[in-house]
Amino acid sequence: MKRFKTNKEENFKSKVKRFAFNLFPAIRGTGGKVSFISDDWREIHVRLPLSWRTRNYVGTVFGGSIYASTDPFYMIQLMKILGKEYVVWDKAAQIKFKRPIQKTVYARFVITNEILDEIKEKVKQYGSYDIDLPVQFEDKEAKVYAEIIKTIYIADKTYYKSRKR
Repeated sequence: MKRFKTNKEENFKSKVKRFAFNLFPAIRGTGGKVSFISDDWREIHVRLPLSWRTRNYVGTVFGGSIYASTDPFYMIQLMKILGKEYVVWDKAAQIKFKRPIQKTVYARFVITNEILDEIKEKVKQYGSYDIDLPVQFEDKEAKVYAEIIKTIYIADKTYYKSRKR
C-alpha cells in the first residue's frame, strides 16, 4: 500500500517481492514493514510502528529498529536497476535522531534518473563511485523524526575485480 503520493505502481512481481521482504528474518526482525515496491524498483516505502517489538526502555522506537529498517533498500534498488554489470555495496551510514518516535512513521526510498545518470557517469569516469543517499522517517503530517544518509559504493564489475586482486 502506497504511503506517499507517487505515480509509480506495483505489479504482481513487485507485490510478491514485497511479501517476501516482509517474511525475510533480517527485515522482519527490525519491526519495520515494506509497504510498497514500484515495479521498476525506483521507489520503496517502509512503515515502522511503535510496538512491543520496536519499543525501547523509555517507550519510544528503538534506534536500532530505526536504522535497521532502512538498511538494505538503496543497495538492493541499485542492484536491481543497474544490473549485473555493476557491483553495489553498502559502505556507511549516518543517522540523526530528530525527536523520539512514539507513533508509526514512514520512509520513502527514491532513485531518480538524475541519481542514475550521476552514478553511471562517475563510474564510467573513475571505475567506482560512492554516493550519499538520504532517507527520513516522518509521520502522516510529514513531521521528521529521523534522518539517515546511506553511503553506497558502486563499481564497474571489471574495475571491481581488478581492484580485488
